[in-house]
Amino acid sequence: MNVYEQFTHPLALTVFLLTLFLPVLVGFITLHRMKSQSDFFVGGRAMNRFVVGLSAVSSGRSAWLILGVSGIAYTYGAGAVWAIVGYTFIECLQFLYIGRRLRTQTQQYGSITLLDYLESRYNDKQHLLRITGVFIIGIFITAYVSAQLFGGAKTLSSAMNLDILWCLLISAAVILVYMILGGFVAVAYNDVVRAVIMLIGLVVLPIVGIVRIGGPSALISILKQLNPTHIDPLFLGLGVIIGYVGIGLGSPGQPHILVRYMAIDNEKKLKDAAIIGTFWNVILGLGAVSVGMLGKAFFPQVNSLPNADSEMVYLVLSAKFFGPAFYGLLVGGIFAAILSTADSQLLVVASAFVRDIYEKIWKKREVIDEKKRLVLSRYIVILSGILALILASVANDQVFWLVLFAWGGLGASFGPAIILSLYWRGTSRIGIFAGMITGIVITMVWILCFKETTGLYELVPAFFGSFVITILVSFFSRTQTMD
Repeated sequence: MNVYEQFTHPLALTVFLLTLFLPVLVGFITLHRMKSQSDFFVGGRAMNRFVVGLSAVSSGRSAWLILGVSGIAYTYGAGAVWAIVGYTFIECLQFLYIGRRLRTQTQQYGSITLLDYLESRYNDKQHLLRITGVFIIGIFITAYVSAQLFGGAKTLSSAMNLDILWCLLISAAVILVYMILGGFVAVAYNDVVRAVIMLIGLVVLPIVGIVRIGGPSALISILKQLNPTHIDPLFLGLGVIIGYVGIGLGSPGQPHILVRYMAIDNEKKLKDAAIIGTFWNVILGLGAVSVGMLGKAFFPQVNSLPNADSEMVYLVLSAKFFGPAFYGLLVGGIFAAILSTADSQLLVVASAFVRDIYEKIWKKREVIDEKKRLVLSRYIVILSGILALILASVANDQVFWLVLFAWGGLGASFGPAIILSLYWRGTSRIGIFAGMITGIVITMVWILCFKETTGLYELVPAFFGSFVITILVSFFSRTQTMD
């Protein structure tokens, strides 16, 4: 039974629809908790360790893991494992160190957003950092959400044989409904549910595939016959490996991940959240790589996949191995991954415009009613979703590369700023500003001029360039002030 025939089975469709609309139910359940702007954007800083651990991982992985990494593993083999090494290591440290300090300082300053924190930390009365940050978020987060919606739409299009525009509308509608209802709380609890569904798919699917093919040795033998380099993790070359490992450098600059640390009820519990999150990262990452390699063994020619797209390998293997009910659940897992990131990022965009522009700059001399803040926040979520939907409708690139572009831009712009603001007292306001701009510039220039010749992911030079410029400008600006 092929992908379309399997999915249109009544049982498969029913299970899929249940996973699709479960988030809406969670939105209704959590609606009563939305009493303030803090509740809507950071869950009132009352989330438990288990929710934070799973939510941080789930919101960070998205369609990039299930579709993108499995597709890269299908194409390049074992070398795809380097794409999960960097972020797993960095995010473990992030829970233990960056997360704890950020949670403490954002509560101290009463900050709801990262830009709240940076402005308060450096007493930025001219709003230079806030305005620059909103600009960066507007560019890269919108691109990020568009990539998620596009990934979900092309999966649903392949599974249901629907026009991709209809699939985009379905994906966007589900996200917006439960976000408007439950805000951050709905998003966080839904992330837990999705993480479990993702775990089922990326554990059960590889295990069944390895058993079907005759065990790990049989898989390795088949891949070696197809292409000996497919089982060599070093085949990609040093530049590409460094770039893949360097993906982890982007984690400290992702607002939708960092806000999870800000939302925990006690910063000391982030140690437990680190154990939970790291375990999830390892299992999900290895599962995605295994799916891609199994797909290569069962379907050596990419033309045998829907639309000759390597990112559809998860979908095809699910249809091959399982009956309608479980297949419907696994396809729901793809949407789980997509929604878990897109919703978090839409909250970041909404907080940037409502909190950082409207409230803190445009209406800074007015006292805004809490109910009005909530209503406005919901309107911005809707508008942001519509804009991302429009951009997704014209997307023609692979999810893996679209996400890496947005991840790199955010990581290079915000990562060094957050780290240095937490760990170096010498960091200055103008240094943070210079570093943020440097991150954007190097990201764009590297993509246009150097990426093709070097093979190096733009985040690596952009992150270190931003880090160095932040330090240098901070040092010289402090020296001039002292003089």
